[in-house]
Amino acid sequence: MTGNGITDNLPWHSLPSDDVIKRLETNLTSGLSRIEVESRLKKYGHNQLEEKKGESPFMLFLRQFNNFIVWVLIAAAIISGFMGEWVDALAIIAIVIINAVIGFVQEYQAEKSLAALQKMAAPFSKVMREGEVCSIPSRDVVPGDVVLLEAGDYVPADGRLCSSFSLRTQEASLTGESTPVGKSTEPRENPSLPIGDRGSMVFMGTSLTGGKGMCVIVSTGMKTELGKIAGLIQAAGKEETPLQRKLEAFGKKLVYLCLGIVTIVFFLELWRKGPLLEAFLTSVSLAVAAIPEGLPAIVTIALALGVQRMVKRNVLIRKLPSVETLGCANVICSDKTGTLTQNEMTVRQIYVNGKTLDVSGTGYVPEGDITHRSQNLSADDHRAVKLVLGLGALCNNAFLKKDNTTWKVIGDPTEGAILSAAAKTGIWKEDISKRFPLSSEIPFDSDRKKMSTLRDTPYGALFVCEKGAPDVILKDCAKIYSEGVVRDLTEKDVQSITQENNRMAGAALRVLGVAFKPQEQKDNSPVPAVVEKDMIFVGLLAMIDPPRREVKDAVAVCHGSGITTVMITGDHKNTARAIGEELGFFRDNAKAVDGVELDALSDDALAKEVENIAVYARVSAEHKIRIVKAWKKHGAVVAMTGDGVNDAPAVKEASIGVSMGITGTDVTKEASDMVITDDNFASIVAAVEEGRGIYDNIKKSIHYLLSCNTGEILTMLLASLFNLPLPLFPIQILWINIATDGFPALALGVDPADPDIMKRPAQRSSEQIVDRRLGTLMVLQGLLIAASTLFAYLCVLYYTSRATQGCLHWFSHEVISGELSGDVTRARTVAFCVMVISQLFHSFNCRSVRLSLFKVGVFTNKKLLLATGLSLAMQITIVYIPYLENVFKVTPLAARDWLTVFSFSALIFVVVEAVKGVRRNAP
Repeated sequence: MTGNGITDNLPWHSLPSDDVIKRLETNLTSGLSRIEVESRLKKYGHNQLEEKKGESPFMLFLRQFNNFIVWVLIAAAIISGFMGEWVDALAIIAIVIINAVIGFVQEYQAEKSLAALQKMAAPFSKVMREGEVCSIPSRDVVPGDVVLLEAGDYVPADGRLCSSFSLRTQEASLTGESTPVGKSTEPRENPSLPIGDRGSMVFMGTSLTGGKGMCVIVSTGMKTELGKIAGLIQAAGKEETPLQRKLEAFGKKLVYLCLGIVTIVFFLELWRKGPLLEAFLTSVSLAVAAIPEGLPAIVTIALALGVQRMVKRNVLIRKLPSVETLGCANVICSDKTGTLTQNEMTVRQIYVNGKTLDVSGTGYVPEGDITHRSQNLSADDHRAVKLVLGLGALCNNAFLKKDNTTWKVIGDPTEGAILSAAAKTGIWKEDISKRFPLSSEIPFDSDRKKMSTLRDTPYGALFVCEKGAPDVILKDCAKIYSEGVVRDLTEKDVQSITQENNRMAGAALRVLGVAFKPQEQKDNSPVPAVVEKDMIFVGLLAMIDPPRREVKDAVAVCHGSGITTVMITGDHKNTARAIGEELGFFRDNAKAVDGVELDALSDDALAKEVENIAVYARVSAEHKIRIVKAWKKHGAVVAMTGDGVNDAPAVKEASIGVSMGITGTDVTKEASDMVITDDNFASIVAAVEEGRGIYDNIKKSIHYLLSCNTGEILTMLLASLFNLPLPLFPIQILWINIATDGFPALALGVDPADPDIMKRPAQRSSEQIVDRRLGTLMVLQGLLIAASTLFAYLCVLYYTSRATQGCLHWFSHEVISGELSGDVTRARTVAFCVMVISQLFHSFNCRSVRLSLFKVGVFTNKKLLLATGLSLAMQITIVYIPYLENVFKVTPLAARDWLTVFSFSALIFVVVEAVKGVRRNAP
C-alpha cells in the first residue's frame, strides 16, 4: 500500500477511482484476502471510535468538594472540633455533604458522547472478501475493503465510490444539509472541497436514501470524518461557568477579609490581656459569622429548583450551572436545519399557466390551501395544479405515512414534500398508483439531474412522467400545457419559465420542473434519449425547509435583549442568506460567508470579523469550533445550538451547549449542557429568560446572606472593641447562617422574575457578582442590623442591671470597665432573636434594590412568607424548649423582651423602605 494508507490524508474525492483502488492495493472483483485483512487490522486497528475514559461516580462525588468556600467550611468544622464545639462542627459538615449530594445527583449523567457516536456506526456491512460477498461486523472493516451499498444501508466507514446507480445519501447529521445528496463516481477537481461537496465520497454514520453502489474504504475509525468529530469532542474542554468563577473569586476575597478581621480581633484581645482561649473563641466566632455556610447549598438548590421550572418550559438541564450561564449568554450560534427550520421540506409555490400560486401549510402535514394572490383558483388553474402534482406523485419513490398523530416521509424529503402538496388537493400516491401502475423507471442520477417513470393507463396506453432540474426538463420539452390545452413551447415561454425559476431559486427555494407525454408502445428497457424527448412542460414546484413559526419572534426578542444571533449551516450560501433575512438575522450591515471564505481567514482575522458576520454557510465541524472560539475571544458567553453530529464539538466547546430533543442525535445531546425537548428555538429564548431570572435571584440570595453576615461580623467586632461580653455564641451564629437564613434565602431563589427582564442587556460575564455599589449597600445594611442588635443587647443589660444612674453613665462605667451587673444570658437571647428577626425583615428588602416591597407585591412570593414564618417559628421554639435552651445557651423571654425584639428588628425594614422612597423621588 502506498505510504501508510489512512494516515496520508489524501484528497480521495479528487482522485480517479482506479487510482484509489491501485493506491489501496485492492481489487473490485475479489476484494482483500483474509491474510491481508488481518495485517491491516493490526496496522490500523478496528473500525471504531476511541472512547475517552469517563469519570467514575466516586470521583464525580469527590469533585463536588473542589470549591474554595467548601474547603474553608471544612477547615472551620475541623477547628470547631478541636475546640470541642462538636455541634458546630457536625452542622457544618452536614451542610457540606448535603451540597455535595445535590450536585452529584444532578451531574451523575456521565459524558457519553463517544459511546453515542459508536451507536451510529452500522453493526454489519456487506464486503467483498476473496471473491465472495460476506456480511461482517462493521468494526472489522479495514482500508481497502470493497463495500456493497444499497438503499437503507448505513455507511460503515469513509469510502470512495467506484460504482453508483442513482445513489443518494442523507448527510444532515454530518454536514447539516437537509436534503439527500446525489453521488457519482466522477472525481471532483478541487481537492479542498468541504465534506458536503465531495460527491464521489460516502461517509461513516450517513445512510443511503436511494440507489445502490460500491465503494472502497479509504479511512476507518478515528481517521474518518466522523472520527475527526469524535476527536474534536475529546479535545473540547469545558470551562467554568461565569457563576462558578465569580463565586470562587468572591469566596477567596471573603476569606482573606475574614482572616484579616480575625487576626485584628485576636491580637486586640491579647493586647487587652484577655485569656488566650477566649481570644481564640472570639476570633473563631467572627470567622463563623463572616463565612456564609449555607451559600453553596443555597446556590445549588436554587439552580435545581430552576431546573424543575425549566422542564415545564420544554428545557431539560443536564448540568446545573448551565442555568445561570444561559442567563448570561450574549451570543447564540444556531444550527439552521431542524433548529431554525423544521427539517421537513414543504412546497411553497407552484408555477402553472404562467402564474405563480402560493401553497399554505408547513411540514409534511397534508393541510393547506393553494391560492393565487389570496384568491381561489380558476377552473383552468385548478386542473393544472392537479396535473402537476399528480405527475409529481407518480414520478416519486417516497411514501407519506401517518404515525399516530405525526406525518412522516419514508424516502427523499423533497419527494415527500410533493406528496404532501398533492394530498392537499386530494391526490394520494397510493390511490393514483393503482389507477396508473408503474411500468418502468429511469432513476434519478446526479449527472442527469432528472428522473422519469412510465405508467400504464386503464386504456392500454402508457404515459411518461418526468421531474428534475428546470433547465434540464425544458431542454426535453417541445410543447407546454397551458390554460387547459397543449401547444408548442415558444421562446417566450422558455424565457418566462427561466425567469421564474431564477426568482424562486434566488428566494432559496428548491425548484423542480415537471413534464409528461403519452407513450405509444411499452418498453421494458427504456432508453432515456428516446423516452425523455418531445415532452410536454406542465409547471414548476418550488419548495423549502421552512423556518419555524416562532423563530422570527424569538430572534427579535433576542435582539431586543442584547443577544446576538448567528446562523451556522451546511446549506448553500444563497439558501442560508434567504433564511437569515426572513428570520431577521441580518442587522447593522451584517454579512454572510461560506466555508471557503472562512478558510481564507486566519483565527485572528476571524476574531476581528466575527461580530460582522450573521450567517455562515457550507461549514464543517472545525469551522463551527473556530466560530465559537472567535466569539469567546471577545469575552462573549456563547450558546451553541444544534442537532446533528457535526454540531457536537462546537456544542461542547461553547459556554453552554444546547441540543434538540426530538431530532437531535445522541452525540449532540450527550455533548450538550441542556436539551430543548420540543426542538423549538423559541424555547431557547424562554430558557434565557428563566436563566436571567435565576441569576437575579441568586444575586438576591447573596445580597441577603452577605448583608446579614456583615451584620453578624460588625456585631461581634463592635462588641469586642467596646469590651462587651460576646453578644452571640458561635453555635448561635451557625444556627442563624444555616437554619434561620437558609429558608428565606431559598425563597428569594424562586422570586418571580422582573417583567422587563428581557428588555435589558445580558449580564456581562466579567461583571463581579458583588460590585462596589452592592458591596457598599450590604455594608450599610449590615451596620444597621448590627446597630439594632447591639442596642437591643445594651437595653436589656441596662434594664436588668437595676442601675439607678442614667444610661450614658451606666454605659461609661459598667460597660466600658467590663463590670456588668445585668442579666447577660437574657440580653444575649434578646440580641440573638433581634439578629434573626431583623434578618427576616431584611429578606423582604432584598426582593428589589430599587422598588418598595409594596410595589413589588407583599404576596407575590408566598414562599418567602412561608419561609420567614417557618424561621420565626423555629427561633421561638429553641427559646422555649428546655433541651434546646441548653444547646443554644438561651433563656425564655418575657412579653417585654419580645416587644424589645420586634421594635429593634423592624428598624432595618423601615429605614430601607424610607431610603428607597427618597431615591425614587429624587430628581
